[in-house]
Amino acid sequence: MAALARWCVTHRLTAVLLWLSALVGVTVASGIAGSAYSNDYEVPGTESGRAAALLEENFRGQGGDRDTVVWHTERGSVRAAAVQDRMSTVLDDIAELPGVASVTTPYDPAGPATAPAGTAGTSAGPGPSAPVHEPGRISEDGRTAYATVAFDRPADEIPPDRIQAVVDTARAAATDGVQVELGGSAVALTEAPASHTAEIVGVAVAAVVLFLAFGSLAASLLPIATALVSVGTAYAGIGLLGHVMTVADFAPMLGMLIGLGVGIDYALFIVTRHRKGLKRGLPVAEAARNAVATTGRAVVFAGATVCIALLGMLILRLGFLNGVAIAASLTVVLTVAASVTLLPALLSFIGMRALSRRERARLAEHGPEPELPTGFAARWSAFVERHPKLLGAVAAVVMVVLALPTFGLHLGTSDQGNNPAASTTRQAYDLLADGFGPGVNGPLTLVAELDGADDRLALTTLPDALRATGGIESVGPVTYSGSGNTAVLTVVPETAPQSRQTSDLVDRLRDEVLPTAERGTSLEVYVGGVTAGYDDFAQVIIGKLPLFVGVVIALGCLLLLLAFRSIGIPLKAALMNVAAVASAFGVVVAIFQWGIGSELLGLGRAGPIEPFLPVIMVSVLFGLSMDYQVFLVSRMYEEWLETGDNRRAVRVGLAETSRVINSAAVIMIAVFLAFVLSGDRVIAMFGIGLAAAVALDAFVLRTLLVPALMHMLGGANWWLPAWLDRVLPRISIENPECRDPDHAKIPWQRASDDGRLVP
Repeated sequence: MAALARWCVTHRLTAVLLWLSALVGVTVASGIAGSAYSNDYEVPGTESGRAAALLEENFRGQGGDRDTVVWHTERGSVRAAAVQDRMSTVLDDIAELPGVASVTTPYDPAGPATAPAGTAGTSAGPGPSAPVHEPGRISEDGRTAYATVAFDRPADEIPPDRIQAVVDTARAAATDGVQVELGGSAVALTEAPASHTAEIVGVAVAAVVLFLAFGSLAASLLPIATALVSVGTAYAGIGLLGHVMTVADFAPMLGMLIGLGVGIDYALFIVTRHRKGLKRGLPVAEAARNAVATTGRAVVFAGATVCIALLGMLILRLGFLNGVAIAASLTVVLTVAASVTLLPALLSFIGMRALSRRERARLAEHGPEPELPTGFAARWSAFVERHPKLLGAVAAVVMVVLALPTFGLHLGTSDQGNNPAASTTRQAYDLLADGFGPGVNGPLTLVAELDGADDRLALTTLPDALRATGGIESVGPVTYSGSGNTAVLTVVPETAPQSRQTSDLVDRLRDEVLPTAERGTSLEVYVGGVTAGYDDFAQVIIGKLPLFVGVVIALGCLLLLLAFRSIGIPLKAALMNVAAVASAFGVVVAIFQWGIGSELLGLGRAGPIEPFLPVIMVSVLFGLSMDYQVFLVSRMYEEWLETGDNRRAVRVGLAETSRVINSAAVIMIAVFLAFVLSGDRVIAMFGIGLAAAVALDAFVLRTLLVPALMHMLGGANWWLPAWLDRVLPRISIENPECRDPDHAKIPWQRASDDGRLVP
């Protein structure tokens, strides 16, 4: 690491130009290639996956996105001549727009009656669109009607201006007496914010915190510049990655969220160490080299733990999550690389301006002075040492209380009914639910494989059996493929797509109704559709989650065992990580599932938690928790090796690292919370969950519960069986040759008056 830092400082201009060239080159390549994101939730081997495959194989030509135009009258009827003439004209205009394949209206009795499609899913549902039928397009009270707009391609392939033209044309039909709204996957793309407000706010808050911490404008800008270059390169690289594997459309934003947080934090730790070197009188080049050789090694170690946790998703063998894991890991790798290469080059450019004017003046007047931890950090460290049991109990109670909502976690798909109340997709969703029943927003698709006359005869009796089943609002007619070996029919539930009753209906159809219809024949009927697809996806994840969590915990413990040569440190880290994850999920459940403050924050109506959220959040949170564990315990471990005094090691380690850890946490919390402004419900879930986890990790676990436990355990913290010590390879997070010699020279004691650590 020292050699790498020396090269970057010596060839600083080359290092900076290489990074800028990479940023520009990847960005240009991504712009030329375009994006190819895909929210493909299909899981091979599941029933909904088989249904989607049959639809893709036998009903080609139905793959264009289907969106819905809904209109509603407060008084009178949608059949009134004025309303009918106005809406018919508008729908005819929409049919002539580029990219629109067809428009099916309720005023055309000869047209096929298709149920509103796309309202239940996110940007793409599981499987292609199928011929979906519904009894009528005008509600029983005659006040609500809808038309289906079929595009000529999937939503993510339609040029945005064509979608916007449909929205503008339809909304122009609204009058004082007629409300017109639109729903569907394509329409939802027009509601996505085009600005980068979230990123700008997060970076601005980070800049303020860095300036307050350093007192130097130049030093405060370097972590941000480093993070922006690395994250920008990763963001463009993820766009290219989508051309070679399945990458979810939220992966770039998730990567940016993680990258900005850890990138600024990693650079903060290195700049802090560099500034300490300058205050000790080291030349700029040597201070930068020492910072990378010491803290830079810890950054690489911490980044490796984050990547290991993220790549642990690969063991689930789900294509959808593989792309997310690799995309997020790519971002972390680039932020770590920039921190240990680009940052030292930039530090050499600004020279002594890494210190504030007051610090430079004091250094010139008094010369190098040892930097003692004083103020609140030192007093807090002494306070924890005096009251470890009480403070440990308080911290444990806080974590348990916040984790309680996790036991009510309900996995499922959020849909356009969870969008903000003012959005047109939410309005269309609610109008359809009020006029036709909540189930119309998420019909179930039953796909049958036929082999002979017996199967066809059995299928003809299925609609009546379905109508006799509780929980079903309506059943559409059977539609056969061109070859006649596949048939499809639509079932509209009585309840909403994300309702538990709808999931129970899916189970009842699969376990009771369909097996009865298939008995004595070779008929195979599969239940598909949005609700069934997400339920299957959630069940697969839940089944594999214990293995995934176990692997991530085991790998993290192994790394800490090698780094700190202790049994207790890895076990406490695993316990703290589980506590942070559980409490963060409790916060997410309370806000997004219970709806506490969700509408107030502009996050829409309460609903289930996305099925993939637990896996991704566990990966990210375990990695981020390891970061603070490494930076806190590495300083304690260094003091333990030098003195063999556990109380001193914990006291000094907490006093010297708590300030920088808290500053880093404030930055990461600000960045994560800023992404709530993105307008994307999934990204907002990640932002709030990660912010809550980091806040609890930094301010409750690492600065309160962990040191309290370490004080209570004493020397047992560092116990390792002799036989294991002999066989384990020896690695060092920090280069012993570059450690601050002042730590070894000053006999820290605790003063009795104010708790400061003084020599």
